[in-house]
Amino acid sequence: MEITRAQIGSAANALAAQLTFERPADVTLRTWFRANPNLGSRDRAFVADASFAVLRHLRRLESVVGSREPRPLILAALVLVLGRSARSLEPLLKPGEGDWLNGLARTGPATDSPAIRLSLPDWLYERLVTAHGPELAERIAQSMLNTAPLDLRVNTFVTRRDDVLGKLRESGIEAVATTLSPWGVRLRDKASLERHALVTSGFVEVQDEGSQLVALLMEAKRGQMVVDFCAGAGGKTLALGAAMRSEGRLYAFDTSEKRLANFEPRLKRSGLSNVHPERIAHENDARVKRLAGKIDSVLIDAPCSGTGTLRRNPDLKWRGSAAGVDELTAKQGAILDSASRLVKAGGRVVYATCSLLPEENEGVVERFLADHPGWTVRDAAEILGRQGVTGVGDGPYLSLLPHLHGTDGFFAAVLEKNAA
Repeated sequence: MEITRAQIGSAANALAAQLTFERPADVTLRTWFRANPNLGSRDRAFVADASFAVLRHLRRLESVVGSREPRPLILAALVLVLGRSARSLEPLLKPGEGDWLNGLARTGPATDSPAIRLSLPDWLYERLVTAHGPELAERIAQSMLNTAPLDLRVNTFVTRRDDVLGKLRESGIEAVATTLSPWGVRLRDKASLERHALVTSGFVEVQDEGSQLVALLMEAKRGQMVVDFCAGAGGKTLALGAAMRSEGRLYAFDTSEKRLANFEPRLKRSGLSNVHPERIAHENDARVKRLAGKIDSVLIDAPCSGTGTLRRNPDLKWRGSAAGVDELTAKQGAILDSASRLVKAGGRVVYATCSLLPEENEGVVERFLADHPGWTVRDAAEILGRQGVTGVGDGPYLSLLPHLHGTDGFFAAVLEKNAA
Protein backbone atom coordinates (compact mmCIF):
# COMPACT_ATOMS: atom_id res chain seq x y z
CA MET A 1 0.00 0.00 0.00
CA GLU A 2 1.30 3.44 -0.91
CA ILE A 3 2.01 5.76 1.98
CA THR A 4 1.34 9.49 1.88
CA ARG A 5 2.91 12.37 3.79
CA ALA A 6 -0.50 13.08 5.34
CA GLN A 7 -0.80 9.53 6.62
CA ILE A 8 2.52 9.77 8.43
CA GLY A 9 1.41 13.02 10.04
CA SER A 10 -1.93 11.49 11.05
CA ALA A 11 -0.24 8.46 12.57
CA ALA A 12 2.10 10.69 14.58
CA ASN A 13 -0.83 12.74 15.88
CA ALA A 14 -2.80 9.65 16.84
CA LEU A 15 0.24 8.14 18.55
CA ALA A 16 0.75 11.33 20.56
CA ALA A 17 -2.73 10.85 22.02
CA GLN A 18 -2.07 7.16 22.75
CA LEU A 19 1.27 7.82 24.45
CA THR A 20 -0.45 9.66 27.29
CA PHE A 21 -1.69 6.20 28.40
CA GLU A 22 -4.66 7.86 30.06
CA ARG A 23 -7.03 5.32 28.53
CA PRO A 24 -6.67 2.02 26.63
CA ALA A 25 -4.96 2.59 23.28
CA ASP A 26 -7.86 1.24 21.22
CA VAL A 27 -10.34 3.51 23.01
CA THR A 28 -8.04 6.51 22.48
CA LEU A 29 -7.69 5.67 18.81
CA ARG A 30 -11.46 5.37 18.28
CA THR A 31 -11.90 8.77 19.95
CA TRP A 32 -9.17 10.24 17.73
CA PHE A 33 -10.83 8.81 14.60
CA ARG A 34 -14.16 10.39 15.60
CA ALA A 35 -12.37 13.73 15.95
CA ASN A 36 -10.88 13.26 12.45
CA PRO A 37 -13.85 12.05 10.37
CA ASN A 38 -12.32 12.93 6.99
CA LEU A 39 -9.87 10.04 7.05
CA GLY A 40 -10.62 7.26 4.59
CA SER A 41 -10.54 3.54 5.37
CA ARG A 42 -6.97 3.17 4.06
CA ASP A 43 -5.83 6.12 6.13
CA ARG A 44 -7.39 4.61 9.25
CA ALA A 45 -5.82 1.23 8.59
CA PHE A 46 -2.38 2.83 8.20
CA VAL A 47 -2.74 4.91 11.36
CA ALA A 48 -3.85 1.89 13.38
CA ASP A 49 -1.10 -0.39 12.07
CA ALA A 50 1.68 2.17 12.49
CA SER A 51 0.67 3.41 15.94
CA PHE A 52 0.18 -0.08 17.34
CA ALA A 53 3.52 -1.19 15.87
CA VAL A 54 5.11 1.57 17.95
CA LEU A 55 3.23 0.54 21.09
CA ARG A 56 4.31 -3.11 20.68
CA HIS A 57 7.98 -2.21 20.15
CA LEU A 58 8.03 1.03 22.13
CA ARG A 59 10.98 0.38 24.40
CA ARG A 60 13.25 -0.86 21.59
CA LEU A 61 12.24 2.00 19.30
CA GLU A 62 12.83 4.54 22.05
CA SER A 63 16.31 3.12 22.57
CA VAL A 64 17.28 3.65 18.92
CA VAL A 65 15.41 6.94 18.41
CA GLY A 66 16.57 8.42 21.70
CA SER A 67 13.23 10.00 22.57
CA ARG A 68 9.50 9.46 22.78
CA GLU A 69 8.68 11.94 20.04
CA PRO A 70 5.77 10.50 18.02
CA ARG A 71 6.94 11.29 14.47
CA PRO A 72 10.43 9.74 14.78
CA LEU A 73 8.88 6.71 16.47
CA ILE A 74 6.41 6.26 13.60
CA LEU A 75 9.20 6.55 11.01
CA ALA A 76 11.39 4.10 12.94
CA ALA A 77 8.51 1.63 13.20
CA LEU A 78 7.87 1.83 9.47
CA VAL A 79 11.46 0.81 8.74
CA LEU A 80 12.43 -1.42 11.68
CA VAL A 81 9.10 -3.15 12.34
CA LEU A 82 6.84 -2.88 9.30
CA GLY A 83 9.56 -3.48 6.72
CA ARG A 84 9.42 -0.27 4.68
CA SER A 85 12.68 0.80 3.08
CA ALA A 86 14.11 4.11 4.20
CA ARG A 87 14.72 5.01 0.55
CA SER A 88 11.03 4.56 -0.37
CA LEU A 89 10.03 7.01 2.37
CA GLU A 90 12.46 9.78 1.39
CA PRO A 91 9.96 11.75 -0.76
CA LEU A 92 7.65 11.96 2.26
CA LEU A 93 10.21 13.17 4.78
CA LYS A 94 11.17 16.52 6.20
CA PRO A 95 14.68 17.94 5.66
CA GLY A 96 17.26 15.90 7.56
CA GLU A 97 14.97 12.95 8.25
CA GLY A 98 16.23 10.96 5.26
CA ASP A 99 19.85 10.74 6.44
CA TRP A 100 18.73 9.99 9.98
CA LEU A 101 16.36 7.22 8.86
CA ASN A 102 18.93 5.65 6.53
CA GLY A 103 21.43 5.60 9.38
CA LEU A 104 18.83 4.05 11.65
CA ALA A 105 18.19 1.26 9.16
CA ARG A 106 21.90 0.41 9.01
CA THR A 107 22.57 0.29 12.75
CA GLY A 108 21.96 -2.73 14.96
CA PRO A 109 20.23 -2.83 18.34
CA ALA A 110 21.20 0.02 20.63
CA THR A 111 21.45 -2.31 23.63
CA ASP A 112 21.96 -5.93 24.58
CA SER A 113 19.33 -5.71 27.33
CA PRO A 114 16.72 -8.43 26.66
CA ALA A 115 13.98 -6.35 28.30
CA ILE A 116 14.66 -3.46 25.91
CA ARG A 117 15.08 -5.74 22.89
CA LEU A 118 11.78 -7.46 23.67
CA SER A 119 10.09 -4.15 24.53
CA LEU A 120 9.07 -5.07 28.04
CA PRO A 121 9.28 -3.02 31.23
CA ASP A 122 11.95 -4.41 33.56
CA TRP A 123 9.45 -5.56 36.19
CA LEU A 124 7.46 -7.65 33.70
CA TYR A 125 10.52 -9.19 32.06
CA GLU A 126 11.90 -10.14 35.47
CA ARG A 127 8.63 -11.75 36.54
CA LEU A 128 8.39 -13.73 33.29
CA VAL A 129 11.94 -15.01 33.77
CA THR A 130 11.21 -15.95 37.38
CA ALA A 131 8.06 -17.80 36.32
CA HIS A 132 9.22 -19.48 33.12
CA GLY A 133 13.02 -19.24 32.92
CA PRO A 134 14.93 -17.01 30.47
CA GLU A 135 14.50 -19.22 27.38
CA LEU A 136 10.73 -19.63 27.62
CA ALA A 137 10.31 -16.02 28.75
CA GLU A 138 12.10 -14.98 25.55
CA ARG A 139 9.77 -17.06 23.36
CA ILE A 140 6.67 -15.78 25.15
CA ALA A 141 7.79 -12.15 24.93
CA GLN A 142 8.74 -12.53 21.26
CA SER A 143 5.31 -13.95 20.43
CA MET A 144 3.70 -10.96 22.13
CA LEU A 145 5.32 -8.66 19.56
CA ASN A 146 3.20 -10.23 16.83
CA THR A 147 -0.29 -9.17 15.89
CA ALA A 148 -3.13 -11.42 17.02
CA PRO A 149 -5.40 -13.24 14.56
CA LEU A 150 -9.10 -12.45 14.33
CA ASP A 151 -11.18 -15.29 15.77
CA LEU A 152 -14.95 -15.69 15.75
CA ARG A 153 -17.16 -17.87 17.91
CA VAL A 154 -20.10 -19.44 16.12
CA ASN A 155 -23.41 -19.06 17.96
CA THR A 156 -24.28 -22.74 17.93
CA PHE A 157 -27.75 -21.98 19.28
CA VAL A 158 -28.78 -20.59 15.89
CA THR A 159 -26.33 -21.95 13.29
CA ARG A 160 -23.47 -24.36 12.56
CA ARG A 161 -19.78 -23.70 12.00
CA ASP A 162 -19.80 -25.19 8.48
CA ASP A 163 -22.63 -22.85 7.50
CA VAL A 164 -20.71 -19.84 8.83
CA LEU A 165 -17.58 -20.85 6.92
CA GLY A 166 -19.66 -21.11 3.76
CA LYS A 167 -21.22 -17.68 4.23
CA LEU A 168 -17.81 -16.14 4.84
CA ARG A 169 -16.50 -17.68 1.62
CA GLU A 170 -19.53 -16.34 -0.27
CA SER A 171 -18.68 -12.83 0.91
CA GLY A 172 -15.03 -13.17 -0.13
CA ILE A 173 -13.60 -13.66 3.36
CA GLU A 174 -11.14 -16.54 3.78
CA ALA A 175 -11.51 -18.42 7.05
CA VAL A 176 -10.80 -21.81 8.57
CA ALA A 177 -12.12 -23.77 11.52
CA THR A 178 -10.03 -23.25 14.64
CA THR A 179 -7.83 -26.20 15.58
CA LEU A 180 -8.79 -26.31 19.27
CA SER A 181 -12.25 -24.85 19.84
CA PRO A 182 -15.20 -26.65 18.21
CA TRP A 183 -17.02 -23.32 18.15
CA GLY A 184 -14.30 -21.23 16.51
CA VAL A 185 -13.48 -19.73 13.12
CA ARG A 186 -10.19 -17.98 12.33
CA LEU A 187 -9.97 -15.41 9.55
CA ARG A 188 -6.96 -15.62 7.24
CA ASP A 189 -6.72 -11.81 7.14
CA LYS A 190 -8.17 -9.00 9.18
CA ALA A 191 -11.54 -7.87 7.88
CA SER A 192 -14.12 -5.30 8.90
CA LEU A 193 -17.09 -7.34 10.11
CA GLU A 194 -19.16 -4.82 12.09
CA ARG A 195 -21.85 -4.61 9.40
CA HIS A 196 -21.53 -8.17 8.11
CA ALA A 197 -24.81 -10.08 8.18
CA LEU A 198 -23.26 -12.85 10.29
CA VAL A 199 -22.52 -10.32 13.04
CA THR A 200 -25.71 -8.27 12.84
CA SER A 201 -27.79 -11.48 12.89
CA GLY A 202 -25.99 -12.79 15.97
CA PHE A 203 -24.60 -15.84 14.16
CA VAL A 204 -21.01 -15.02 15.23
CA GLU A 205 -19.19 -13.01 17.87
CA VAL A 206 -15.58 -11.89 17.86
CA GLN A 207 -13.85 -13.98 20.53
CA ASP A 208 -10.33 -15.35 20.85
CA GLU A 209 -10.09 -19.13 20.59
CA GLY A 210 -8.53 -19.32 24.06
CA SER A 211 -11.48 -17.50 25.57
CA GLN A 212 -13.78 -20.06 23.96
CA LEU A 213 -11.86 -22.89 25.64
CA VAL A 214 -12.33 -21.25 29.03
CA ALA A 215 -16.10 -21.27 28.46
CA LEU A 216 -15.94 -24.94 27.42
CA LEU A 217 -14.42 -25.80 30.83
CA MET A 218 -17.76 -24.95 32.41
CA GLU A 219 -19.53 -27.81 30.58
CA ALA A 220 -22.70 -25.74 30.93
CA LYS A 221 -25.85 -27.78 30.29
CA ARG A 222 -29.54 -27.24 29.64
CA GLY A 223 -31.58 -26.42 32.71
CA GLN A 224 -28.66 -25.51 34.97
CA MET A 225 -28.26 -22.40 37.09
CA VAL A 226 -25.00 -20.74 36.03
CA VAL A 227 -23.25 -17.47 36.92
CA ASP A 228 -20.73 -15.48 34.89
CA PHE A 229 -19.34 -13.57 37.86
CA CYS A 230 -17.30 -10.96 35.97
CA ALA A 231 -19.25 -10.82 32.71
CA GLY A 232 -17.55 -7.74 31.25
CA ALA A 233 -18.34 -7.46 27.55
CA GLY A 234 -20.33 -10.68 27.75
CA GLY A 235 -18.46 -12.85 25.26
CA LYS A 236 -18.19 -15.87 27.55
CA THR A 237 -21.74 -15.30 28.83
CA LEU A 238 -23.09 -15.70 25.30
CA ALA A 239 -20.98 -18.81 24.78
CA LEU A 240 -22.41 -20.33 27.95
CA GLY A 241 -25.96 -19.41 27.00
CA ALA A 242 -25.59 -21.13 23.62
CA ALA A 243 -24.12 -24.24 25.29
CA MET A 244 -27.17 -24.28 27.59
CA ARG A 245 -29.44 -24.06 24.50
CA SER A 246 -31.10 -21.04 26.14
CA GLU A 247 -32.57 -23.26 28.87
CA GLY A 248 -32.06 -22.83 32.60
CA ARG A 249 -30.90 -19.55 34.12
CA LEU A 250 -27.65 -17.72 33.41
CA TYR A 251 -26.73 -14.66 35.49
CA ALA A 252 -24.28 -12.13 34.03
CA PHE A 253 -22.85 -10.11 36.92
CA ASP A 254 -20.66 -7.06 36.51
CA THR A 255 -19.88 -3.93 38.52
CA SER A 256 -20.04 -1.64 35.47
CA GLU A 257 -23.38 -0.31 34.25
CA LYS A 258 -21.72 0.77 31.01
CA ARG A 259 -20.35 -2.69 30.23
CA LEU A 260 -23.74 -4.28 30.86
CA ALA A 261 -25.43 -1.65 28.67
CA ASN A 262 -23.00 -2.43 25.85
CA PHE A 263 -23.76 -6.12 26.33
CA GLU A 264 -27.50 -5.69 25.79
CA PRO A 265 -27.45 -5.35 21.95
CA ARG A 266 -25.22 -8.42 21.64
CA LEU A 267 -27.54 -10.39 23.91
CA LYS A 268 -30.59 -9.32 21.91
CA ARG A 269 -29.19 -10.47 18.57
CA SER A 270 -27.95 -13.77 20.05
CA GLY A 271 -31.50 -15.11 20.36
CA LEU A 272 -30.87 -16.25 23.94
CA SER A 273 -33.64 -15.83 26.51
CA ASN A 274 -32.05 -17.40 29.58
CA VAL A 275 -29.47 -14.66 30.27
CA HIS A 276 -30.10 -12.20 33.11
CA PRO A 277 -27.60 -9.30 33.30
CA GLU A 278 -27.36 -7.76 36.78
CA ARG A 279 -25.14 -4.98 38.06
CA ILE A 280 -23.50 -5.69 41.41
CA ALA A 281 -21.70 -3.16 43.59
CA HIS A 282 -18.94 -5.59 44.66
CA GLU A 283 -18.28 -9.28 45.13
CA ASN A 284 -20.31 -9.37 48.36
CA ASP A 285 -23.39 -7.65 46.93
CA ALA A 286 -26.78 -8.79 48.28
CA ARG A 287 -27.64 -10.09 44.79
CA VAL A 288 -24.73 -12.47 45.14
CA LYS A 289 -25.54 -13.59 48.68
CA ARG A 290 -29.12 -14.56 47.81
CA LEU A 291 -27.83 -17.21 45.40
CA ALA A 292 -25.54 -18.89 47.95
CA GLY A 293 -25.53 -22.67 47.60
CA LYS A 294 -27.92 -22.67 44.62
CA ILE A 295 -25.64 -22.51 41.58
CA ASP A 296 -24.35 -25.41 39.47
CA SER A 297 -21.30 -23.60 38.13
CA VAL A 298 -19.65 -20.19 38.30
CA LEU A 299 -17.24 -18.68 35.80
CA ILE A 300 -14.78 -16.12 37.16
CA ASP A 301 -12.98 -14.28 34.37
CA ALA A 302 -11.07 -12.36 36.98
CA PRO A 303 -9.80 -8.80 36.54
CA CYS A 304 -6.08 -9.19 35.90
CA SER A 305 -2.95 -7.65 34.42
CA GLY A 306 -3.95 -8.72 30.90
CA THR A 307 -0.39 -9.78 30.12
CA GLY A 308 -1.71 -12.63 28.01
CA THR A 309 -3.35 -10.16 25.61
CA LEU A 310 -0.33 -7.99 24.78
CA ARG A 311 -0.60 -8.85 21.09
CA ARG A 312 -3.96 -7.03 21.09
CA ASN A 313 -3.35 -4.57 23.91
CA PRO A 314 0.36 -3.66 23.85
CA ASP A 315 -0.27 -0.51 25.86
CA LEU A 316 -0.94 -2.69 28.92
CA LYS A 317 2.83 -3.16 29.19
CA TRP A 318 3.24 0.54 29.77
CA ARG A 319 0.09 1.16 31.82
CA GLY A 320 0.65 -1.65 34.34
CA SER A 321 3.09 -2.04 37.23
CA ALA A 322 4.39 -4.61 39.69
CA ALA A 323 2.46 -2.87 42.48
CA GLY A 324 -0.70 -3.03 40.37
CA VAL A 325 -0.32 -6.80 39.96
CA ASP A 326 0.11 -7.24 43.70
CA GLU A 327 -3.10 -5.28 44.31
CA LEU A 328 -4.91 -7.43 41.75
CA THR A 329 -3.98 -10.69 43.45
CA ALA A 330 -5.73 -9.58 46.62
CA LYS A 331 -8.82 -8.66 44.60
CA GLN A 332 -8.72 -11.95 42.71
CA GLY A 333 -8.61 -13.93 45.95
CA ALA A 334 -11.56 -12.00 47.36
CA ILE A 335 -13.62 -12.59 44.21
CA LEU A 336 -12.85 -16.32 44.18
CA ASP A 337 -13.75 -16.62 47.85
CA SER A 338 -17.07 -14.83 47.38
CA ALA A 339 -18.06 -16.57 44.14
CA SER A 340 -17.32 -20.00 45.60
CA ARG A 341 -20.13 -19.50 48.14
CA LEU A 342 -22.68 -19.58 45.33
CA VAL A 343 -21.91 -23.16 44.35
CA LYS A 344 -23.91 -26.11 45.62
CA ALA A 345 -22.28 -29.42 46.61
CA GLY A 346 -20.86 -31.13 43.53
CA GLY A 347 -20.82 -27.85 41.58
CA ARG A 348 -17.81 -26.11 40.11
CA VAL A 349 -16.00 -22.83 39.80
CA VAL A 350 -13.84 -22.07 36.78
CA TYR A 351 -11.28 -19.45 37.77
CA ALA A 352 -9.62 -17.85 34.74
CA THR A 353 -7.35 -14.96 33.84
CA CYS A 354 -5.66 -13.66 30.70
CA SER A 355 -2.43 -13.30 32.68
CA LEU A 356 0.96 -14.96 32.22
CA LEU A 357 1.98 -14.42 35.84
CA PRO A 358 1.74 -17.30 38.37
CA GLU A 359 0.91 -14.96 41.23
CA GLU A 360 -2.40 -14.17 39.51
CA ASN A 361 -3.01 -17.79 38.52
CA GLU A 362 -1.70 -20.80 40.43
CA GLY A 363 -0.90 -18.59 43.41
CA VAL A 364 -4.51 -17.45 43.82
CA VAL A 365 -5.88 -20.97 43.36
CA GLU A 366 -3.43 -22.57 45.79
CA ARG A 367 -4.22 -20.01 48.50
CA PHE A 368 -7.94 -20.66 47.98
CA LEU A 369 -7.48 -24.43 48.29
CA ALA A 370 -5.41 -24.03 51.43
CA ASP A 371 -8.21 -22.00 53.02
CA HIS A 372 -11.08 -24.15 51.65
CA PRO A 373 -10.38 -27.87 52.24
CA GLY A 374 -13.78 -28.84 50.82
CA TRP A 375 -12.67 -28.13 47.25
CA THR A 376 -10.78 -30.21 44.67
CA VAL A 377 -8.99 -29.31 41.44
CA ARG A 378 -10.32 -31.18 38.38
CA ASP A 379 -8.15 -31.94 35.34
CA ALA A 380 -8.78 -29.25 32.73
CA ALA A 381 -7.33 -31.28 29.84
CA GLU A 382 -9.61 -34.20 30.69
CA ILE A 383 -12.68 -31.94 30.76
CA LEU A 384 -11.80 -30.45 27.38
CA GLY A 385 -11.00 -33.91 26.02
CA ARG A 386 -14.58 -34.99 26.74
CA GLN A 387 -15.63 -32.25 24.34
CA GLY A 388 -13.19 -33.24 21.61
CA VAL A 389 -10.52 -30.68 22.44
CA THR A 390 -6.95 -31.98 22.34
CA GLY A 391 -3.51 -30.41 22.14
CA VAL A 392 -3.74 -28.22 25.23
CA GLY A 393 -1.10 -30.01 27.27
CA ASP A 394 -1.19 -32.02 30.47
CA GLY A 395 -1.62 -31.11 34.10
CA PRO A 396 -4.63 -29.99 36.08
CA TYR A 397 -4.63 -26.39 34.87
CA LEU A 398 -5.29 -24.96 31.42
CA SER A 399 -2.31 -22.84 30.39
CA LEU A 400 -2.44 -21.34 26.91
CA LEU A 401 0.48 -19.45 25.36
CA PRO A 402 0.50 -17.60 22.03
CA HIS A 403 3.67 -19.23 20.69
CA LEU A 404 2.38 -22.73 21.46
CA HIS A 405 -1.35 -22.56 20.90
CA GLY A 406 -1.88 -19.51 18.69
CA THR A 407 -4.31 -18.04 21.23
CA ASP A 408 -4.08 -15.24 23.73
CA GLY A 409 -2.36 -16.21 26.96
CA PHE A 410 -4.92 -17.76 29.32
CA PHE A 411 -4.92 -19.61 32.62
CA ALA A 412 -7.87 -21.55 34.00
CA ALA A 413 -8.49 -23.86 36.94
CA VAL A 414 -11.58 -26.02 37.44
CA LEU A 415 -12.47 -26.25 41.13
CA GLU A 416 -15.18 -28.63 42.34
CA LYS A 417 -17.03 -28.36 45.63
CA ASN A 418 -16.98 -31.75 47.33
CA ALA A 419 -20.33 -33.41 47.88
CA ALA A 420 -21.56 -33.14 51.45
